[in-house]
Amino acid sequence: MDFCYNGKDIYEGCSDNIKGEWSMYDYLIVGAGLFGSVFAYEATKRGKKCLVIDKRDHIGGNIYTEKIEDIHVHKYGAHIFHTNDKNIWEYVNQFAEFNRYTNSPIANYKGEIYNLPFNMNTFQKLWGVTTPAEAKEKIKMQRDAANITEPRNLEEQAISLVGTDIYEKLIKGYTEKQWGRSAKELPAFIIKRLPVRFTYDNNYFNDRYQGIPIGGYTAIIEKMLDGIDVKLNVDFFENKTELEHLAEKVVFTGMIDQYYNYQFGVLDYRSLHFETKVLDDTVNYQGNAVVNYTDKETPYTRIIEHKHFEFGTQPKTVITEEYPKEWNPGDNPYYPINNDKNNEIYRKYKALASKEPNVIFGGRLATYKYYDMHQVIGAALTTVQKEFDNHV
Repeated sequence: MDFCYNGKDIYEGCSDNIKGEWSMYDYLIVGAGLFGSVFAYEATKRGKKCLVIDKRDHIGGNIYTEKIEDIHVHKYGAHIFHTNDKNIWEYVNQFAEFNRYTNSPIANYKGEIYNLPFNMNTFQKLWGVTTPAEAKEKIKMQRDAANITEPRNLEEQAISLVGTDIYEKLIKGYTEKQWGRSAKELPAFIIKRLPVRFTYDNNYFNDRYQGIPIGGYTAIIEKMLDGIDVKLNVDFFENKTELEHLAEKVVFTGMIDQYYNYQFGVLDYRSLHFETKVLDDTVNYQGNAVVNYTDKETPYTRIIEHKHFEFGTQPKTVITEEYPKEWNPGDNPYYPINNDKNNEIYRKYKALASKEPNVIFGGRLATYKYYDMHQVIGAALTTVQKEFDNHV
């Protein structure tokens, strides 16, 4: 299908001889997620005209929140904003007021409850110790007993860092579910380090700034895209040639291997499946926003109870069970598998991308890298600076 712009609306069915006449946009932005929306907002501030498209039926990408039973439900998994960068914090706060939510997940191992990250509350529950010195000695004894000098896989790497008890109860099952493979088959580099705190602090992040936007994340993207042309349910690859003719440049936030028609091979991801349930007769299901299930037998990795992100008092609750799965074409890609094979494939695509004069690649999928939200914003602002401010 052909797409044209008439100065007001995007419409389908234009003929070849008028496509160039209606190419009125400076930027076609593929993806209405956080990277694309920040770029569109900043470009528009600089007087550029942008068209944002997305193949989904909503804006916001994976940070999209949907209101269900007056609760802002994180449709694609829990998203907690956190950063040490004051400039990024101030930037995002122009679009929303953030609450005081502190990420303090807990682990459920066969009915036993432990605090995350690993801290003195965790160690007291595991071993009955009460002082940091006792906890350190317990971990040291287990590490010494394992006698692993050169970890060959994830299991050995984890045990060499935190000992056998923490590994068996809080790492092994969760990790094997997350990656769909035995920990002995996973490379050691996946767990380069494990956060161990010898304090009674349940705050998962060390960042200075943290919170959840009051009113949900979708409202942030709505403000960023206010006054900008947005078309949903539009698949870039089904209409690539026609859509590219609508703008001088393309900002592409999709999968880079798909952009190049997988000519060097398909990049691997892990995907997720979500099962969301409204519990009509339950006010408070689990007492916490996020509970990780670290035994291998429980099929999901965690349950999210969304109302706790905003200290909700609604008479009902909404929970989401999160199931990791292998990624297949058509699934949403979540976690890049940055092993040697995939990194080599990505380097080939990156080399092609660097030679594109009119295409900007940005975001998690286009750079084959896992980003937290503050990192996405930082990367988008850096891209904006390179595109505009360095050419003033």
